[in-house]
Amino acid sequence: MYHPEMSSDTQRFLAHTQSLTTSEPLDATRRRFLSVSAAAGLGGTLFPGALLALATHSSAAQSSAPSHASPTFAPITPEMIEQAAAIAGLAFTPEQRKLMIEGLTGVREDIVEVRKLNLPNSVAPALIFDPVPGGTVLNTARQPIKLGPSHGIASISASNEEQLAFASVRQLSELLGTRKVTSMELTRLYLARLHRFDPTLHFVITLTEDRALKQAAAADAELSAGKHRGPLHGIPWGGKDLLAVAGYPTTWGAAGFEDQRFDYDAEVVKRLDAAGAVLIAKLTMGALAQGDLWGYPTGAGKPGARTRNPWNPKQGSSGSSAGSASAVSAGCVGFAIGTETLGSISSPSTRCGVTGLRPSFGLVPRTGAMALSWSMDKIGAITRSVEDCAIVLNAIYGPDGHDLSVQPAAFNPDFTLDIRKLRVGYIKSAFDAPTFAPPKPPGSALTGKDLDTYNQRIAQRKARFAQQSYDAKFNTAALATLRSMGLSLTPVTLPDFPFGSIVPMLEAEAAAAFDDLTRSGRDALLSGQEPYDWPNSFRTARLYSAVDYVNAARARTLALHKMTEAFAPFDVIVTPSFGPQLTATNLCGQPAVIVPNGLRGPDAPPFTPTPDDPWPDYGGPNTPVSLSFLAPLYQDAKACTLAHAYQQKTGFQLLHPRLG
Repeated sequence: MYHPEMSSDTQRFLAHTQSLTTSEPLDATRRRFLSVSAAAGLGGTLFPGALLALATHSSAAQSSAPSHASPTFAPITPEMIEQAAAIAGLAFTPEQRKLMIEGLTGVREDIVEVRKLNLPNSVAPALIFDPVPGGTVLNTARQPIKLGPSHGIASISASNEEQLAFASVRQLSELLGTRKVTSMELTRLYLARLHRFDPTLHFVITLTEDRALKQAAAADAELSAGKHRGPLHGIPWGGKDLLAVAGYPTTWGAAGFEDQRFDYDAEVVKRLDAAGAVLIAKLTMGALAQGDLWGYPTGAGKPGARTRNPWNPKQGSSGSSAGSASAVSAGCVGFAIGTETLGSISSPSTRCGVTGLRPSFGLVPRTGAMALSWSMDKIGAITRSVEDCAIVLNAIYGPDGHDLSVQPAAFNPDFTLDIRKLRVGYIKSAFDAPTFAPPKPPGSALTGKDLDTYNQRIAQRKARFAQQSYDAKFNTAALATLRSMGLSLTPVTLPDFPFGSIVPMLEAEAAAAFDDLTRSGRDALLSGQEPYDWPNSFRTARLYSAVDYVNAARARTLALHKMTEAFAPFDVIVTPSFGPQLTATNLCGQPAVIVPNGLRGPDAPPFTPTPDDPWPDYGGPNTPVSLSFLAPLYQDAKACTLAHAYQQKTGFQLLHPRLG
């Protein structure tokens, strides 16, 4: 659901160095993308939101402290309209401005009346995003999953913690089914590991220990009696803390929500309960699904914490499904649930070297999950293998009668399919070798600080180019491996379309989802307060007009058609995990399977935090890289089939960090 989201420090660095880099891929996370968008100007007609902001006066506007008092409004004047029009890039004559006063006053009164309804986050707008092109006939016939040969459990000892902790879902299922290990033993093992590694990795918000032990005992009783609910029966899992779980806090990773509770379970939680899975923890997420920085500012109770990458604990795990990816990578849960709006599964899966499945938009119901963007949020699995992702998705997908965006499309993975029958493309530009261009020389001789700044820009650009060049060899090797598997790869060109200019829709929806947070001033409690963080983004989005939102939605219709045409000749498209495709596919709903694609060696460029970038995206030696497999809408199964075959060929999914 939410979005990809890097640390605030990373965002600061990206904003600072945006002009320094060439061949820089578009943001791997929503937060990075939004910072770039903000730097470029979130254009469009901002009227009449700008007018409302200009006309609003309250004690909060005259004080640095947030106020919960109801604002009072000054009368709208022609001068206010002129100022608002200038912000919006419009011009009206004096006569036109006078004529507008009465109508705008009425609009403002209507806005205030709607605000009085105090709409909770759970109320969706009466507008349903449907990415399915007209005339499309969905396959709705649900069939059993076709798994490949068993991986075997003979080499796994029930007394060997390391082997059990990093076993796949399928292996754990076979161990449970043959009673070589019990659900209670697995649950206690994973709970112990969560306790042990959380002080270093910061991936737990709330342990659901009592619930888990009851579920594990019930699972063991059923399995002993011969009742087998399926491959997830008895397997411990962790959920991103935007999923409601009755009896436990659902904090959304943010200050001000630490005591929030719901008296119901999210639909995904219900479905995993029905499958016999055991929920052991609510895992970290960036505050309101932004990045890997969660919790509360220092001095406000519990200090904010950044979830860490188990491969390099000096680095953040990325976000916003920060804890889900980190906990899977560290062998602390059997599998996890994450969400993506614009990179929140893709980015942490890459960073932590795990497998992520961002399903087609409208495949998994979001009922009971925090809303960030009703037209972009997606719930998916983060696991150790593609096969595991498919098993989890099979348990949670399909309509629930409440989330009206969910389509009746079937997900029928077949891991026995001959992959040579698949039509496979690759995004050629994403695999091209990076190029280096030095900063533009100054027009005159530089001295002092100006010279130091220029030299720093050169060094930063050289360092980024070295990192890109090193990582490019993994992409080249991936294409060679795929061809060695008997596949014919066809180059693909993404549509030439301003996908990024549609992204302000996301910010507008997010600002609406957290409307009261901004108006009450409680946004000051959030950990991130930089220009690229949610508080400022929510405020900026309030000046994005309804007219421009609708026009962006119309542009999105064109984007849907262009992406449908681009994907039509293919069953699967292979690409590095970041770049322009991340924005395009999230806006248009196509699925992605993100898989580990090897480890950087000891000769990789170093991990080098700086004051400007204390949380670099690049992890340095012995950290993972990734590859993504895309597919047309509701063809998630085909992407899974090819990605699974790639994992069987490479074995990268078997690598895991060595923890103390």
